Amino acid sequence: MRPLLSNDLKSFLSRFDDFKGSELREFKILSPTSFIVTLATQDSARGYDWISMDFELSSASAANLLDNSKLTLIDMTDGVEISHNGTDFAFSILNSTFFIECATIKYQEGIF
Repeated sequence: MRPLLSNDLKSFLSRFDDFKGSELREFKILSPTSFIVTLATQDSARGYDWISMDFELSSASAANLLDNSKLTLIDMTDGVEISHNGTDFAFSILNSTFFIECATIKYQEGIF
């Protein structure tokens, strides 16, 4: 997995169009403070082909999580917001109650 750096956020989100219209595939709890979120999304760097994207969110300080059985109910039309306040990241699905505040975010691109 590659670390997501705060100074790369704007270009990263632009590349994936803020993950608008993506599909939330899976949510895993690795530990009480570490999680993996898997999305299927389109990548503008690959001619808008669909890929899977795993996000590892570590050292979480706050979260509002959902059970895997509820993931299909989340409307991803407005996408994802990832922000950095200087010390922590915030990962949230827009128009949803799902969010995680964490110290680090890593990502890994995969096949659709």
